Amino acid sequence: MPGSEDGKGESIWDRFSHTTGKVKGAYTGDVACDSYHRYKEDVAPLKALNLISYRFSISWPRIQADGSGAPNPKGLDYYKRLADALLEAKIRSLCTLYHWDLPQKLEEAGGWPHGDLAARFADYVDVTVRALGDRISHWCIFNEPWIFTFLGYSWGIHAPSRKNFADCMRATHVVNIAQGQALRAIKAINSKLQVGTAFSSALL
Repeated sequence: MPGSEDGKGESIWDRFSHTTGKVKGAYTGDVACDSYHRYKEDVAPLKALNLISYRFSISWPRIQADGSGAPNPKGLDYYKRLADALLEAKIRSLCTLYHWDLPQKLEEAGGWPHGDLAARFADYVDVTVRALGDRISHWCIFNEPWIFTFLGYSWGIHAPSRKNFADCMRATHVVNIAQGQALRAIKAINSKLQVGTAFSSALL
């Protein structure tokens, strides 16, 4: 399985990028910028530039390999180390909880069009924020929801590469429900945590 170090599960983007013909040049995200091993090298130039914030995303299948159940302690430990390094550098973490990498097992169970996924996502958010909320005060629930719903489920050019408008509409509905449930889960942990979502508001 690609990118499975320390118990990370397969995501829909792992499957997509390893499918012949889906990505130009047959590139994958198996290593990419390798922030998993080189996060200290990422933080150092941020500090040198006197930046005050750093936005990064958490991989759901690194926390829950199959999208449910007990969290992977090695996955959580990585994000704790990253958040601690940022705190030491006096840089605020702006943490995104979902940046398109749905665990592949959940896609096989129906993906975002399946109504049960909202509760699964809220559970993931709960375990993640409980583990990291003492270090991270600013949370972004979703990154650009329309991208992974329309491009993933209707247009088929992003993972999971479906071309079904009805699936896209169902996914959009479930994502909206998941947004509300995730917000309630976070605020139940600590009402002072700052929560939002990153929207792209223009299509060029």
